[in-house]
Amino acid sequence: MAEEIKAPLAGKVINVLVETGDTVEEDDEVVILEAMKMETSVYASGNGTVKEVKVKPGDEVEEDTVLLTME
Repeated sequence: MAEEIKAPLAGKVINVLVETGDTVEEDDEVVILEAMKMETSVYASGNGTVKEVKVKPGDEVEEDTVLLTME
């Protein structure tokens, strides 16, 4: 079953640290967002494999936007 990693807040994607097929562990940093000149790291919520990355650096996202899916 795929699990979605969502943006905790609205902001700009600064960096995507994983690619499709990467294996990640719980609490691995996967995306960095910038909001109000502060960087916020987004972490994997569990162990798994990145199924799809839905954003790229420079994208503007809203709160709860799906950043990537894992399985």
